[in-house]
Amino acid sequence: MSLAPDAFAYVAELVARRAGINLDAGKEYLVESRLQPLAQQAGHTRVDTFVRELRGVEREADVRAVVDALTTNETSFFRDGAPFHALAEHVVPALRGPDGTLPRLRVWSAACSTGQEPYSIAMTLADAAPDTAVEIVATDINATVLDRASQGLYSRLETNRGLPAQMLVRHFEADGTGWRVRDSLRRQVTFLRHNLLDAPPFGGGFDVVFLRNVLIYFDLPVKQAVLDRVLAAMRPGGFLVLGAAETTIGLDDGWERVPVERGAVYRAAAVPSLLAPTVRPFPALAPLGVVPSARAAAVQLSDSVRGESR
Repeated sequence: MSLAPDAFAYVAELVARRAGINLDAGKEYLVESRLQPLAQQAGHTRVDTFVRELRGVEREADVRAVVDALTTNETSFFRDGAPFHALAEHVVPALRGPDGTLPRLRVWSAACSTGQEPYSIAMTLADAAPDTAVEIVATDINATVLDRASQGLYSRLETNRGLPAQMLVRHFEADGTGWRVRDSLRRQVTFLRHNLLDAPPFGGGFDVVFLRNVLIYFDLPVKQAVLDRVLAAMRPGGFLVLGAAETTIGLDDGWERVPVERGAVYRAAAVPSLLAPTVRPFPALAPLGVVPSARAAAVQLSDSVRGESR
């Protein structure tokens, strides 16, 4: 049975309000299929009745479960290839000082899903910037995928998707029937639960931000507001990496498009106020907090950031 119009309308409004996700008409089947397991867990045979119960109470745990279920978590190691080549061949050289050094590099992998992207970034930088102290903050709105990511354990099927054999041998160790990221690489990555509608994690100061295949799910005002917050999170001259079908052109004039092989990256031309008056404000959201399994790493990185500012 198809989802009732009032149930779909409520879910669409909820995920737009809480995560900025735009669910157009025609996505009823997607919503119903994604929410069916939640409905069954709650003792409902139909998604309609589950949604109407949620609408009446809006328990925070259920709201988060619905938002998590409707976020897309497709990912793989070195997905699409070109962004990581651009990072190594264009971004890192551009960030080096006049003497060729790059003492420190802070990267934000936004909407990182189960972690393949931030670990791919770390592996790329291990070769492109071996003498650089690398810190990677990887965030997602979905706590379940973040917990998996922080464990760094992947099946053989997952490592076979895009991970070169030499990278597997160098940066992973066998763990049962799967492969686990070596501690030397995992220590560079901190996983946090974060909503892109909120202020940037750790207050910003990023040299590079990966925000790939995310803007396509937002409407125009949300895209502009997200880009404003990302720009405010970056150091002057930092680089933004988007998906192949995404651009800042026509959305935010704070970026300079830099052509690279097989695409482009975007360089921060300036760092405006976080609350730029031309950007539509987001609704107030409940704080999402830190993934428990990553809490210790988050405290460690936060302490290091405070120490650097002294």
